[in-house]
Amino acid sequence: MALDSTGRDHTEDNAQHGNIAADRLRSLVERIERLEEERKALAGDIKDIYAEAKSAGFDVKALRALIALRKKEPAEIEEQETLLDLYKRALGM
Repeated sequence: MALDSTGRDHTEDNAQHGNIAADRLRSLVERIERLEEERKALAGDIKDIYAEAKSAGFDVKALRALIALRKKEPAEIEEQETLLDLYKRALGM
């Protein structure tokens, strides 16, 4: 029994708070697990689409590069292309 300075037992209070925290923790973990499963399913779907693209004659490596470019801002793309051109000229390419 955990008595405080007033002689009050806090065992039940602590257990109740522990249950609330445990319920919240369980809820968070279960939500994360569901999202992880969804992410795994989505990754499988994306892999299937790349396989479809490859079987249709598209270069998957080029597709991945194109998708990465589409995520960037135009100024960032321009800066990257300028640097690439500069480096290629420096190497005589």
